[in-house]
Formats: sequence, C-alpha cells, structure tokens
Amino acid sequence: MSVKRNRWLVGGILFVAVAALLAVSIGPFIGAAFYPSPASQGANPTASPATADDQRAELEGRAKGYELVLEREPNNLTALQGLVEARIALGDLPGVVEPLEKLAELNPEVPNYSVLLAQTKQQLGDLEGAAQVYRSVLTTTPGNMEALQGLVTLLLGQQRPQAAVGLLQDTLKTSEQANEIQPGSIDTISVKLLLGQVYVEQQQFEDAIAVYDNAIEEAATVQTGDAPDFRPTLAKALVFREAGNEAEAQPLFEMALSMAPVQFKDRIQQLLDSGTPAAAPETPAEGAESEDSEAEVPADANE
Repeated sequence: MSVKRNRWLVGGILFVAVAALLAVSIGPFIGAAFYPSPASQGANPTASPATADDQRAELEGRAKGYELVLEREPNNLTALQGLVEARIALGDLPGVVEPLEKLAELNPEVPNYSVLLAQTKQQLGDLEGAAQVYRSVLTTTPGNMEALQGLVTLLLGQQRPQAAVGLLQDTLKTSEQANEIQPGSIDTISVKLLLGQVYVEQQQFEDAIAVYDNAIEEAATVQTGDAPDFRPTLAKALVFREAGNEAEAQPLFEMALSMAPVQFKDRIQQLLDSGTPAAAPETPAEGAESEDSEAEVPADANE
C-alpha cells in the first residue's frame, strides 16, 4: 500500500502542479542537461561503444576547459554554467555541487540556482544540507514552488508528514501579507494543491477534499485566462479515484477537461478514459474491487 501511495503521489503532484512548476525557468543550460537519467546522459542510447566513448571524451575535454577558465576567472558565470552542464551530462553529480554553490552565491536574486543545488544535495543523500538550502530559498521567496515541493518531498521521505503540513499551512497563513507586499509572490492555489497531496499520502482523503474544495472556490474568483484554474478540480477527481469512488471522480475529470488549456486536455482525457471500464465492478464489493482499482492508478498517473 505504501508503494502504491508513493507512486500516486509522484504522478499526482507532478501532474496537478505542473502549471505552477513550468512557470519557473531554471535556465537553458540546466533544462537540457539535468533531467535525463545518469544512464542516458552524454550518450545516444543507440550509439556504438566507440561513439559513446568519443562523446564522453568530448564532454570530459569540455569540462576540463571550463575548469581551466575558472582557475583564471573563478567568477566567470559562463564557465560555471558550462561546467555544471558538462558534469551533469557525465553523471558526475558530486562534481556539480561546488560550481552550483558558486552560482548561487553570485546570483542571490536567482533562486533556481539554489533550488537546483538543494535538489542535487538531496539526490546525493545530504538531506540536512538540502533542507538548509530549501529553507534559505523560502526565507527570501516563500512562494517558490520548487523549493516548497522539494522540502515537502524531503520531509515525507523522513516520515515527517506533520512537519510538511505545518510548512504549507504556515506558507498559507503568511500569503496574504506577502502578496500585499509583492502581489502574486505566493500562489495560494498551488500551495493548497501540494497540501492536499500530503493529506492524500497519509490517506486523509476528507482533509484533502476539503483543501481542494477551498482551492476550487478560490479558483472560481481568480481567473487565469478564459476559465478558472482546472488543477484543483483535477486533484479532487484523483482523490476520489484513489479512494475507489469512480462515480464521483468521472464528472470531475470531465469538468477539469472542459476547463484545462489545450496542452493538458489529452492527458486528462486519458485519465478520464482509464477510469471508465473500472467503474462498474467497484460498486458491489468495495473491498477487492476497490483495491484492484487503486492498484491501477499509479500506472495511469505515471504514463
């Protein structure tokens, strides 16, 4: 059950919060290099061994060139960025930490360097170091969704769900004042989405639905284009599906589909269609059928 919930959490959070997270640019040199898995970094999976070796040698030479530049000019931003990119492509995450720390130090107004540093530390198992960097980012930019999500994920991994809930509730409490000082600095709907997902991880479905209902009400008054924000409605549909209540989930998926921007419609349609065949057998025997339906959700959410 725990594995199922964790997989749902990953798929659910990333999907329902995607609109907020995509708004945060982490720079072209990171976007292409950081996210591929280490196994595929720096090499074409269909390339011959000789070609892969050539590519690795080229990357190593590039990294060495940036290192030489930094020996002469330790604050050269282009060289620091290039070194981060090359080392990531080589799968050298430990080697990414030092240049990222320098980039974060030289660019305190760009929190995404610090967020990426925290993510790297977290990946390397330096959880305390990652938490310190995340909290530092949130001190100056309390609405940074990548930092919030990173710290929440870290806290849940440490089996500290109440700390995660407290962090998000505190963010919401300070949001009104923060948004008065700097309008739009905290996206309260996105924070509520993340809070709801924490409740789902703990199987506190009623609390999650209450949070999403509140977010739906807020979204109805805050227009983001031609329609209210679709994400709380989609999140609520996913909660009903996770709880085995497909009859309640289906109309919410349909509503989210009608509100969503065109780039999200295909994925929501897939989620809507995936629940239709399973809806009928869930009703007579809540025990076995509901469990089977739940087991299908993570695969759907991560496709």
